[in-house]
Amino acid sequence: METTRKHIFRGELSVPGDKSISHRGIMLGAIANGTTEITNFLQGADCLSTISCFQKLGIAIENKGSQALVHGRGLHGLAAPSQVLDVGNSGTTTRLISGILAGQPFPSTLDGDASIRRRPMKRIFTPLSAMGAHFQCQDSGCAPFTIQGGNLRHIHYRSPIASAQVKSAVLLAGLYGDGITRVTEPVLSRNHTERMLAGFGADITSEGTTASIRPEPKLEAQSIHVPGDISSAAYFIALGLITPGSEILIQNVGINPTRSGILTAAVAMGAELTLLNERNVSGEPVADILVTSSSLHGTVIEGAQIPTLIDEIPIIAIMAAFAEGATTIKDAQELKVKESDRIAVVSENLNAMGGKVTPMEDGMIIEGGYPLHGAHIRTFQDHRIAMSFYIAALNADGESTFDDRSCVAVSYPSFYQDIEVLMQ
Repeated sequence: METTRKHIFRGELSVPGDKSISHRGIMLGAIANGTTEITNFLQGADCLSTISCFQKLGIAIENKGSQALVHGRGLHGLAAPSQVLDVGNSGTTTRLISGILAGQPFPSTLDGDASIRRRPMKRIFTPLSAMGAHFQCQDSGCAPFTIQGGNLRHIHYRSPIASAQVKSAVLLAGLYGDGITRVTEPVLSRNHTERMLAGFGADITSEGTTASIRPEPKLEAQSIHVPGDISSAAYFIALGLITPGSEILIQNVGINPTRSGILTAAVAMGAELTLLNERNVSGEPVADILVTSSSLHGTVIEGAQIPTLIDEIPIIAIMAAFAEGATTIKDAQELKVKESDRIAVVSENLNAMGGKVTPMEDGMIIEGGYPLHGAHIRTFQDHRIAMSFYIAALNADGESTFDDRSCVAVSYPSFYQDIEVLMQ
């Protein structure tokens, strides 16, 4: 599929519902009492995997497009699955559901696609095993694996990495523990799980980088409106900033401060961004984001910033290629174990387009100002790579081709159509 330069993008759009919040709404709705209604639910492949897994665990879920109804059966209402739980491409599904399964008195086997079979799972095996869950897994420490839960102990887990998925797995297992379970991170990762657990009625507290949860709450069904996913909005933020003469209004975007590092990084690069209509929706801060084309310059992205923008680093690298001067991204080793090795893949593709990128063990250095030209983009079936380089291709000279554009369906099925709407 070929992509060529387009000249201007103007208009307004709403991006799909937040993937992280959509996942969590299904999971907590399943173990709550009553029917949870989720509106603006993301119809991406990953979230559909979460629905499928909980249906196999005996939960009735009505998927009505942008609305999902989850008929919860309470904290102890899940049933032993009669088949393997297929998580597809979803690391969030795999790690978070493992926390819930750790508290169940039956075995469950999880498996997924080729990408999932390469992603590290020992990071959740370690704390959940310390709580009393038992894992059977191949030597690689990846899927497929079987988890036998029940009779969990409370722990205080000091995570070596800032990972919302690890933190969430432990907190969800803590619902089934014998005392207060705590998780301490080196820096704070996204806190959607803590916010949503509190909304469902869990006794959860957060202080600094430590979250604590008491066991055996009575979770009650909720009505959740999912805000637009800032990770999806990031592509249009970049498109508006790097395309001269463009102005894009992105409506109803979640701006949770543990997720909104893309906004901070963009402003540090000289971006003209305006937040409008700021408000709270279902326990999450939301705003409309007005993006105006801007002259960007290099910056340094590191340390505590990284967990707030880890999924946006590929598109930030594209912005950096169009900026003046160098942008350094470091402390981002986690990029190597995403759907692809995003350090290697971003570097390979940007260099193929005429950019100048130096990969490092924990990030990359992007020298801005080198005109990009068309190239063949290898996506490695990674949705964030495909979308990031599609944005780059729209601002490059000549034609770009992609080995796989369909992988965007993981998180943003209407991505290409939404771009078409903005073309002037």
